Amino acid sequence: MRPGTRLGVDVGKARVGVARSDPHAMLATPVETVARDASGSADIARILEIADEAGAVEIVVGLPLNLRGEYTPSTEDAEAFGDRLAAALRDLGVPVRFVDERLSTVSAQGQLRQAGRKTKQSRAVIDQAAAVVILQHAIDTERSRGNAPGRLAEAGAPEIGDER
Repeated sequence: MRPGTRLGVDVGKARVGVARSDPHAMLATPVETVARDASGSADIARILEIADEAGAVEIVVGLPLNLRGEYTPSTEDAEAFGDRLAAALRDLGVPVRFVDERLSTVSAQGQLRQAGRKTKQSRAVIDQAAAVVILQHAIDTERSRGNAPGRLAEAGAPEIGDER
């Protein structure tokens, strides 16, 4: 397992959930929900601040594929956001990876419901919880396989198993 703190990002139309791992990449925890900035880059700037504060060595962005593993408009939005994030981080040498995040929000909602939280009151928390699910899955996948999950944002071609 590669050492270092990672950030997990759940990209939505209105909000971006952010989670972080510990420096040993064992456990993901919620950090913040960042408002999307459709007309600028305040959302990207805030995530850069969080990455700097955490000393992140990598950022994992969830790709919301449909149940057949195909791209949707939400997938394209998340990928465009991840590419913008990767461009902003290029000079800092912090890579951005895309990972399959099917059902992460559903899983996060279920966990919050079990904890007694209502969905309407927890929208911002759901985004953070989904980011935790995405990041924890990426960490667990890397730990079990021995290599980094998903694909780099700068990669021109998808890795085996990725649909475009």
